[in-house]
Amino acid sequence: MNQKYIIKKTEEFVKNKMKGDPGHDWSHVNRVRKLALHIGKKEKADLFIVELAAILHDVADHKFYGGDDKIGSKTAAQWLNKIKIDQKLIEHICHIIDEVSFKGAGVKYNMKTIEGKVVQDADKLDAMGAIGIARTFSYGGHFNVPMYIPDKKPIFHTSFAQYKKNSASTINHFYEKLLLLKDRMHTKSAKVLASKRHKFMELYLKEFFREL
Repeated sequence: MNQKYIIKKTEEFVKNKMKGDPGHDWSHVNRVRKLALHIGKKEKADLFIVELAAILHDVADHKFYGGDDKIGSKTAAQWLNKIKIDQKLIEHICHIIDEVSFKGAGVKYNMKTIEGKVVQDADKLDAMGAIGIARTFSYGGHFNVPMYIPDKKPIFHTSFAQYKKNSASTINHFYEKLLLLKDRMHTKSAKVLASKRHKFMELYLKEFFREL
């Protein structure tokens, strides 16, 4: 099976398998894939691994599967075994999927390879800027999270178990995650992109509170 065919069939699999809100759909996956390939070229990463992992990174997001943080890698492994991918490659892809998510302000990243770091940077970039803001409110609406609660302060989560519980409000989520991402990028090219998106989010919050 050649690489182009594997990518094409995996795209079809993910499109049919994904569920969630409009912020966690195929368009999100495709943006992450494009960002990851852009960053991966600059970082001289294995672009086949980068693209395959990016396509599969949200195939079964724990947020929509009762908080099961292994469902994504399990689903990906089943698919990759079905199309008879090399076992070491499957392990690599599954490690990326297991580690790609932000797990709390006080939880360190554990991504071991440049391909994983590239995909993680790309995924986090899509959580920032104008699109990140739109995705955040889309997610909050899906789970009936209030936009803003004045007397509820953001929480500095120290474990993934604690973080997996929804924020008290969508605005809190900016402080609990989105505004922290700029300083947690791995690659130089992602840091440049993150800086611009971070500034836009700061401007948005300034205007939100002015209007409030």
